[in-house]
Amino acid sequence: MLRYKPIETDLELQQVLALQQQNLGVHLTPEEIATQGFLTVQHDYATLKEMNDLEQGIMATNGEEIAGYILAMTKDLRSAIPILVSMFDTFDAMEYAGRRLNTYRYIVVGQVCVAAGYRGQGLFEGMYDAYRRLLSPKYDFAITEISIRNLRSLRAHQRVGFQVVHEFVAPDGEAWQIVIWHW
Repeated sequence: MLRYKPIETDLELQQVLALQQQNLGVHLTPEEIATQGFLTVQHDYATLKEMNDLEQGIMATNGEEIAGYILAMTKDLRSAIPILVSMFDTFDAMEYAGRRLNTYRYIVVGQVCVAAGYRGQGLFEGMYDAYRRLLSPKYDFAITEISIRNLRSLRAHQRVGFQVVHEFVAPDGEAWQIVIWHW
């Protein structure tokens, strides 16, 4: 039976890191990337713990097994992961609904992953429902960027209610969409 809960313990953080390793794009075939999606950012334990200490993420479990997770990242950690600094810089330069984006209280979806054996079963939506219930009292919306190559993730985020608010091409040639889920 699936259970959605905040990420709380060191063991749970280790489970997140193990699932992350299995789904990093650098470890997947081009076919897996095209059909199953992929993760870009690899966290180390210290950074993941710091993120989770500031704002807990959500995980889905099936008994003791991790089935998926969604991480939460606050603006306070904008420099903690070098590859994400440009994302925060882009957010700072954007406007949303007539205001500068950085004037809002927002939470960054630090990463979302569903284990291969649990895909297509509504887990993504269930985790995001728990994420919204946990974080919407403190934040106006959730925001993240998704590689345009990650079609599975783009479609799943749109199903939940995320809307594209910006597109850009990074200096390395990767095309991205910035999406917001306004609660």
